Amino acid sequence: MSIAFVFPGQGSQTVGMGKALADNFASARAVFDEVDAALGQKLSALMWEGPEAELTLTENAQPALMAVSMAALAVLEAEHGITVANTAKFVAGHSLGEYSALAAAGTFTIADTARLLKIRGRAMQAATPVGTGAMAAILGLDFATTSQVAVEAAQGDVCQAANDNSDGQVVISGSKAAVDRACEIAKAKGAKRAILLPVSAPFHCALMQPAANAMAEALAKATMKSPVVPIIANVVAGPLTDPDMIRQKLVEQVTGTVRWRECVATMVAQGVNVFVEIGAGKVLTGLAKKNAPEAQAFAVGTPDDIAAAALILKQGS
Repeated sequence: MSIAFVFPGQGSQTVGMGKALADNFASARAVFDEVDAALGQKLSALMWEGPEAELTLTENAQPALMAVSMAALAVLEAEHGITVANTAKFVAGHSLGEYSALAAAGTFTIADTARLLKIRGRAMQAATPVGTGAMAAILGLDFATTSQVAVEAAQGDVCQAANDNSDGQVVISGSKAAVDRACEIAKAKGAKRAILLPVSAPFHCALMQPAANAMAEALAKATMKSPVVPIIANVVAGPLTDPDMIRQKLVEQVTGTVRWRECVATMVAQGVNVFVEIGAGKVLTGLAKKNAPEAQAFAVGTPDDIAAAALILKQGS
């Protein structure tokens, strides 16, 4: 059994996430307290009580999702002795999940990760005026075709492939008018559906350059250690261990494509046959089943999940 720990991105947040972990385990509660203290904000109360609209704000959702991932991981370690170092061959995360993965692997402290994600969320939200950008999921076309659609639709505006999630599920991002054009072009080229996504900004495209600049500045000041296992980085879909290279790729990630389909393929090619999604939701578990149907995949985000996961992971470590 060869295991990868993967960490979810924005969109997996829900009011109430992580509360059962905090209620049942002191180790989880300590993580939420650490994040609250680092941000000078009662983020845990917002996570557990809402309102949902405020939790969904990028600057809140990003550190909140990281907190749930780190809380689940803390419980796995405290209750079952399961750590990244003794269990996982790789870590990886989808967009903001890459920061969770790096925190899990010891590159950043939890407190520093929370502060970095607060900066990242604010900067991504501020990079474009509300309503001027958009994202859309293109279903039924492969990455190469969708990328061509984006180029054709740009017409002087920004439009690019933002997330290569799985074969037949690619997200595009850019100027609202260009994304609208891309949806029509994609349908004409045989896409099953082209769905505008309810996002507050056009992530992972050139319009995010001001946010990339902000993250370059923030990451230059951050203390970073080599991860205890390699991280499969979003923008290169390959393993990184050098902190300077990780820093560079985190900056590029803000405007670059999240190459998730290829990240999973890289891990499978390196022998990974179990994907464990640590944190809220089951989005990456679903994508693992599409991208690596021969592998096992399951999510760990609740007390029940942790008990079940421990039985499996102890067999493999």
